[in-house]
Amino acid sequence: MTALRVVVTGPMTSLQDAGRTGFQRYGVSPSGAMDRLALAAANTLVGNGPGAAGIEFMLLGGTFAVEDGEVAIAVMGAPCAVSVDGQAIAPAASVRVRAGQTITVGAAREGVYAYLAVAGGFAVAPDLGSLSLHRRAGIGGLDGRPLAAGDRLPLNLDRPADSSDLALGPVALEPDAPVRVVLGPQDDLFTPDGLATFASSTYAVTQEADRMGYRLAGPKVAHAQGYNIVSDGIVSGSVQVPGSGEPIVMMADRQTTGGYPKIATVVSADLRVLAQRRPGQTVRFAVIGMGEAQDLARERARAIANLTTAARPVRRGAFTSEDLLALNLAGAAVDAWAD
Repeated sequence: MTALRVVVTGPMTSLQDAGRTGFQRYGVSPSGAMDRLALAAANTLVGNGPGAAGIEFMLLGGTFAVEDGEVAIAVMGAPCAVSVDGQAIAPAASVRVRAGQTITVGAAREGVYAYLAVAGGFAVAPDLGSLSLHRRAGIGGLDGRPLAAGDRLPLNLDRPADSSDLALGPVALEPDAPVRVVLGPQDDLFTPDGLATFASSTYAVTQEADRMGYRLAGPKVAHAQGYNIVSDGIVSGSVQVPGSGEPIVMMADRQTTGGYPKIATVVSADLRVLAQRRPGQTVRFAVIGMGEAQDLARERARAIANLTTAARPVRRGAFTSEDLLALNLAGAAVDAWAD
């Protein structure tokens, strides 16, 4: 059976898909890709559905050997060098890799998360309906752990051998964009000055940021009635404010309940914007209404649905001006995902 063999990779490389749904009532968080747009784009280039599992890299890349057959692969997300047998390949495009050849994904030049998708996906048994690794829970991935040298990932090959390689524009990271939030559900537990501080201040991503949550450093947000509440539900994007007064944004591997008041929720469209910020980079919040957040979610769903038509066959040789204009080189126009 055709497979990818892990030669070497970073410590937090894992299988991630669209996430694990329907189990939060049992305390199981959804996990899934930190940048779902980048995963969707990589999957589109190799003919998979947008939520199919890919290999998620955090800062560091890896090297993989193809065993048997021929596979189509694509890498999207944080910009990084990609090569096959030492020969650089074009960014934001799929490429065929034959048995015996080696794929190398370099470290991210900017941003945090990049994704390698393989046509047909991985022939790995899901846990609770998903291949996504949740490291703290020990479920998903391979045996509930990140990938390591020597691991063998069997593949499902269902892409026709004569299908065209495809290209998209790069996915914009938006390092200076504000992160949009909807206030609540416990914004009434903060003072007016605390709310103003949250909405107007600049915060920095700390070294403690990970797949569970992004802890931010900056001006303290004042509570009105203490910082403990009866534990209630948490969603991806919940912004908790503990006793330190510094916000923590809950991410893909978050817990499902918590006892700190939540001042706001990051809109689903902007979770990837925050996820791609490195420690030391800044974050500003922009408060919007629920209606605008819903419009952004609908816009994202439409854009993801249109990725397939946005992809263009790869031309071997020089590109014409029409070819370049046909590609979404700006990237932001397809910055979308349906949660």
